[in-house]
Amino acid sequence: MSAYTIHVSGISDATTEQHLTDFFTFCGKITSVQYDREKHTATIHFEKPSAAKTALMLNGGTLDGAHLTITSDQEPQDKDDGPAHHEGHIDQADKPRAGIAAEYLAKGYQLSDQILQRAIELDKQRGISNRFLSYIQSLDTKLGEKALGPEKTISGKVQETLASATQQAKAVDEQKGISKIASDYYARALSSPFGQKVKSFYTSTSKQVLDIHEEARRIAEAHKQSASSAPTATSAGVGTAAPPISPDVHTVATTPVPNADVTAGSGKTAEAPTVV
Repeated sequence: MSAYTIHVSGISDATTEQHLTDFFTFCGKITSVQYDREKHTATIHFEKPSAAKTALMLNGGTLDGAHLTITSDQEPQDKDDGPAHHEGHIDQADKPRAGIAAEYLAKGYQLSDQILQRAIELDKQRGISNRFLSYIQSLDTKLGEKALGPEKTISGKVQETLASATQQAKAVDEQKGISKIASDYYARALSSPFGQKVKSFYTSTSKQVLDIHEEARRIAEAHKQSASSAPTATSAGVGTAAPPISPDVHTVATTPVPNADVTAGSGKTAEAPTVV
């Protein structure tokens, strides 16, 4: 098997192929899933080796009450393909691992501090991909220019004059529909009172477990606002208030599990709510 593949064992009787897909799609685009329910095992193939490496980060976690063993025949290697070429789009596999961990928490999965620390260490070892850095910087600059003038960034200006910059950004957003583009969550986050902090979270490798929990709360709040303003639920793809998952990956519902705890569960590694 290639470095794009992981093996999962110890799967619960209650787990379906869709449960596995929903769980691992946060790691990156899945190309195929081979699930043997009798043996409680699965082989999952990803489009990128970096996605497989993220999946290995979840080894020892639980899904539907069963502890998962996640292995690979060979160590997946991260590959940075350089700056993103498509405006408003970033592959899930190119996101920082700490950011992906925050998305898991916001969705209602429980991740222990041990797994969150793994995510932080992977970011430190790999660094933040050039694709993601250029994506965030481009978004920050373009929003700043539209709202505040040439050579201005939203995150920087919000730090200087919060109320004024936020109001201007909101006005431009309403006029130009910025919040409806694929970078919706990041656009809103960068122009929020936490703009500078959010940018630092996604572009710096200097993080703590608490930072992941804080970002998860921001994402969960964005989910709630999106759900309350939309007549029907949508996928976590282009155009939603959650960090955009590539439209090429399997669909995942945006609304977080009701009363989901975004605080690390004591003694648990990655527990997903049972889907019925």
